[in-house]
Amino acid sequence: MKIAITYPPLGGPGVPMLTQNRQFQWFTHPSYLFPIVPAQAATLLARDGHEVLWDDAVAQGLSAEEHWARLEREAPDLVVCETKTPVVKRHWRWFAEAKRRLPETQFVLLGDHVTALPEESFRESPIDFAVVGGYYDLTLRDLARSLEKGGDRPTNVYWRDGDAVQHTDVAIVPVDLDQLPFIDRRLTEGFRYSEKWWKRKPFFRIMAGRDCHWGVCTFCSWTTLYPADSFSARTPANVLDELEFLIAEHGAREIFDDTGTLPIGRWLDQFSAGMVERGLAEKLLFSCNMRFDALTDATAEKMARAGFRKLKLGLESMSPETLRRLRKGTTPEQVRAGCQAAKKHGLEIHLTIMVGYPWETRADLEHTFGLVEELYGDGAIEMLQSTVLIPYPGTPLYRQAVEQGWLDCDPLDYDRFGMREPILRTEGLTSEEVLDWCRRFYQLSFRPEHVARRFLGIRSREDVSYLARGAWAMAGHIRDFLGRGRGGHSEPSPA
Repeated sequence: MKIAITYPPLGGPGVPMLTQNRQFQWFTHPSYLFPIVPAQAATLLARDGHEVLWDDAVAQGLSAEEHWARLEREAPDLVVCETKTPVVKRHWRWFAEAKRRLPETQFVLLGDHVTALPEESFRESPIDFAVVGGYYDLTLRDLARSLEKGGDRPTNVYWRDGDAVQHTDVAIVPVDLDQLPFIDRRLTEGFRYSEKWWKRKPFFRIMAGRDCHWGVCTFCSWTTLYPADSFSARTPANVLDELEFLIAEHGAREIFDDTGTLPIGRWLDQFSAGMVERGLAEKLLFSCNMRFDALTDATAEKMARAGFRKLKLGLESMSPETLRRLRKGTTPEQVRAGCQAAKKHGLEIHLTIMVGYPWETRADLEHTFGLVEELYGDGAIEMLQSTVLIPYPGTPLYRQAVEQGWLDCDPLDYDRFGMREPILRTEGLTSEEVLDWCRRFYQLSFRPEHVARRFLGIRSREDVSYLARGAWAMAGHIRDFLGRGRGGHSEPSPA
């Protein structure tokens, strides 16, 4: 079979942050994240003998006309597309046009939105299949086998049967990830994917696990893909083998592990020791997502010896009540201690914050801002990411927002879920004020004392390039939250 894994051009108010992203956002300054699980699917399908077309028209910079011309020329048997809530209506319109142009092709939709609401997309578009859950690379391989050779459909698949929708059992359970081949970065055009936070090139993203060993935060869209009891992690040895493979085959010099949170405890001990024993700590910079409750002084020291550079951690808020409601499992005291431990051992902290909690007051937000300002002033964090809280279908936060009447839009008005405006009513804050707070957090990066500290830390040309790209990105994020407010969303353009 000829199978295309597709990200079609979507139009819209910016570049869609769709691949490998737990929170969707339209970006002013583009960043293209390597879509690890779709790339794993492409690798598995190619290993099974299928002709795979890597069709990321967004990263490839294709216009809609150029993309249609290619798809019509290639005429794939199966087209696979990942979607998220803010762009699902654009994808529905795209599928309608695709079915008209390619009537013999079958279409598969997957991702966290379709996992939460699988039958909806059959009503709203002419898709043939929906794959649910986060292990869809394996499901796609098995679905292609059943389509080509006959036999039963694999678990976690919905399909159109006349006017009805049928499905197999839904069972999102852990799998042995060590059995997967390393991703074919040439097939999946890894060279096209650029982002802002690398210091050295070649830079690659990997995933040691799927997705988060905590896995219960109420706002995270990926909890629909990977419920807490479905977490799987590759063995430390398998991940270290991949790092050696990336060095040997692609000259890798920096890695970011995009597991929701890197496995900790014995796993992290073995991985850190292996980085040193295999000499990888001297060859690679390694960054990852992390949790504050795991970032002790002893852990930070171990990670620093192992070549870790940046740790991306979710602060979200400094309100204990908010952290409790989010089931975050961390405390303000752990945030302070973790940042200080990282600073002590030379690890850089990338902090993530969300604004627009319905229950938070202005005083809560000012308290969070004050702490972040203090950490910036102390040099305990290197950068931050500030976003508007969005409740995605399938998450506990979405269900709560509907039940409590927090939504300031129709629950099905998905175009307004793209973080261009708040869609939750907030305690004592207008939507314009929520966006302004997002900008204020980003503007901390331009405080003179922080800028001076960063310049004094320059040791190489790599540092100069890194700082320049960081400033450019922060300026773009400030622009991302300019000039909008409740009801100020842009109308969707045709896909």
